[in-house]
Amino acid sequence: MSDLSFLRPPKGATKKRKRVGCGPGSGHGKTAGRGHKGAKSRSGKEFDARFEGGQMPLYRRIPKRGFKNPLRVEYEIVNLAALKDIEEREITPALLVAKGLVKKGKRVKILSAGEIKNPLTIYAHAFSQKAFEKIEKAGGKAVIIKSLSCQKVD
Repeated sequence: MSDLSFLRPPKGATKKRKRVGCGPGSGHGKTAGRGHKGAKSRSGKEFDARFEGGQMPLYRRIPKRGFKNPLRVEYEIVNLAALKDIEEREITPALLVAKGLVKKGKRVKILSAGEIKNPLTIYAHAFSQKAFEKIEKAGGKAVIIKSLSCQKVD
């Protein structure tokens, strides 16, 4: 009769654990399988993920040039020529996002390339000096938005 007490793992499925440092007769005495000298033979030595065996590490080999300003303000650019096709008289960043001219959540800057004939009220985060003048000359109004959101602020 067989029951659970007769269950054993199949042959070759288990191994005896390596008992190190138990004398020369064990085969793992003296250096306990660590070899002679070097950092790996010592206790407490852990290697950093960047360590490459003493070779000059990759992060020190690659050139480091230039400067990336963390305070730089980036704008999505819209030219006046792109605004002449829009029928609305009030142009906001939300409208420009809907028309696919700018990406959502980005600041908008209006540049002067192109001409506008009809008076438009344009809300944007920044305007070039020439664009500002062209909008005013056409009888429109250029309103600078202070916040990143697309809300109109006077």
